[in-house]
Amino acid sequence: MTKTAFHWLPLAACLLFAPATSFAQQQPAQDQTQALLQKPHIPGQNVNGLHVYLRGGLKTHRQGQHDYPQFVADWSKILTEHGAVVDGSLHSPTAEELKDVDVIVMYKGDAGFMTSTEKAALDAFVKRGGGIVIIHDALCGPDPAQFADYVGGAKKHGEVNFTLGTSVPYKIVDPQHPIMKGMSDMTLFDESFYRMTWADDAKIHVLATATITDTPSSRRGGGVGQTVPQIWTYEHTPSGGKPARAFVWMQGHTYANLQNYQIENMLLRGIAWAGRHPVDELVSFQSEDLGPGAHEPAESYLPANGGSAGR
Repeated sequence: MTKTAFHWLPLAACLLFAPATSFAQQQPAQDQTQALLQKPHIPGQNVNGLHVYLRGGLKTHRQGQHDYPQFVADWSKILTEHGAVVDGSLHSPTAEELKDVDVIVMYKGDAGFMTSTEKAALDAFVKRGGGIVIIHDALCGPDPAQFADYVGGAKKHGEVNFTLGTSVPYKIVDPQHPIMKGMSDMTLFDESFYRMTWADDAKIHVLATATITDTPSSRRGGGVGQTVPQIWTYEHTPSGGKPARAFVWMQGHTYANLQNYQIENMLLRGIAWAGRHPVDELVSFQSEDLGPGAHEPAESYLPANGGSAGR
């Protein structure tokens, strides 16, 4: 056996040639090896970043609308590139899945519908100070008062309390808030809600409003001409828990609006804020912060002969 061939032997084979040692001496090395196998280094990932869970759902509505699976796919990449540690699914996260999570981002229709087990997991998460970010109709559910306790405001499923696709003219009411840095008054083609149920224990902090336009559904629901919060923050302390934060962006009916430069940066700041990290942490993250090795080509992680990597 040549020295070069020996170099690429798998770890298990190399151990066969190691000198005999006591079990007590071997155990730390085995534990360390097992830990590395369970949590491999992922080139380009900031392992110390904000832990984000993306709560998606199955696709609903027409093409280009409410594309929850695409959001999980797109934003798992965006957030990773901006220094976050990301997990997610198309189901309500379990208590175990939320164990190390700083903030849940919900873009899923009718997130207010929860089983008792799902609600218990969310309650425990919020009580320990976990943050929530809500996009569009994740605000909807059977008990808006209950869901408003988590995020400051919610709407009731089954009521006509929406505009459908129309102009949403933003009025930025707190341009000094750090989440709104770079945001300007603008108009999106999207959807607004009205007839909201607001939390009683603490008030929302409104960042932007819009005047409800005249559409068949807004006429039917009595919303035409109302000025309604569209973007807000919410801070509260659940009974027996730690202070918790939520950030809400009411739009997202038109999925392409998530690709708007101002909206993307606003969401990145809102996610960091809700997770109690520096508000610009994700927006200003540079991949160079990962240090040496972050930009090595993928093939450099494989030995020239195609065997097991030795690093």
